[in-house]
Amino acid sequence: MATPLSAAKMLAALKAEGLTVHEHAGWKTHNREAATGKSFGPVVGVLIHHTGGHGDKELCFKGRPDLPGPLCHSWLGKTAGLWMIGNGRTNHAGYADIDVLHALRDERPLPHDDVAKADGNDCLYGLEIENRGKGGDPYPDAQYRQAVLWAAAICRAHGWSERSVAGHKEVQPGKIDPSFDMDDFRADVKRRLADAESAHPTRPATRPRVDLSRLVQAARTDPGAGQGHITYLTGTNLTEAALVDLGYLSENHAGDGSFGTTTVAAYARWQHHLGYTGADANGVPGKVSLAKLGDATGLFTVVA
Repeated sequence: MATPLSAAKMLAALKAEGLTVHEHAGWKTHNREAATGKSFGPVVGVLIHHTGGHGDKELCFKGRPDLPGPLCHSWLGKTAGLWMIGNGRTNHAGYADIDVLHALRDERPLPHDDVAKADGNDCLYGLEIENRGKGGDPYPDAQYRQAVLWAAAICRAHGWSERSVAGHKEVQPGKIDPSFDMDDFRADVKRRLADAESAHPTRPATRPRVDLSRLVQAARTDPGAGQGHITYLTGTNLTEAALVDLGYLSENHAGDGSFGTTTVAAYARWQHHLGYTGADANGVPGKVSLAKLGDATGLFTVVA
């Protein structure tokens, strides 16, 4: 059991792990403590979720009619990166199996979650990962890696091992999130914690790479294919996130992995901004324009 990290210590821990951290306005004082009369902590571990949808950062901040926000401490987008949502008690865990909470506290193998009567919001940090949690909606490598870094950062700050990490499906009967294997995830956290250099605050995070040839194929294939056709999910999502960041594409049209007609039109506007005309501004990425897009936003580098 441990005292919860302050907002400043949480930011420092995440950045020291190599993460780029975005801060939602008001997150440092956004919690459920006054409304419930219950404080956050002592803490015993970190809990991993998937959101069950897309574009749900604001939902996690504001909550739903039946469940007030914040709904997590951090939200991790497919391409939008890691965002701080709340600090203190948040509505993410709900009721949990007390035996599982004790196992997290003691860093023992997790027992089967057969009954949930303890309040997990009291003692667990929560990460919501943007994903529908269904087949056909994979986790981009960069997103998954950030989730590992998030968990490792908090474990490192508290002196915990990977055994302090659980999935929502492991603490509450009937839950299915996250939709990846938690034993594999804990193994990745363990490897990260074993890297002593990973806690160095000046160590830069490696930017993901976009393969130009695969992205060009997506831009030429997806618009004429069936609705939602995906040729190159990761590269398309990163490109769309950059276009959103610069104001050329609405967030509502990003994140599905398909380089459709709307994305082609948005990329053409970016090309026009760079001074291209005619066939050079047809919405199909070129090496120079794509590299400038990645550099302008810091989201990716380009390989030909």
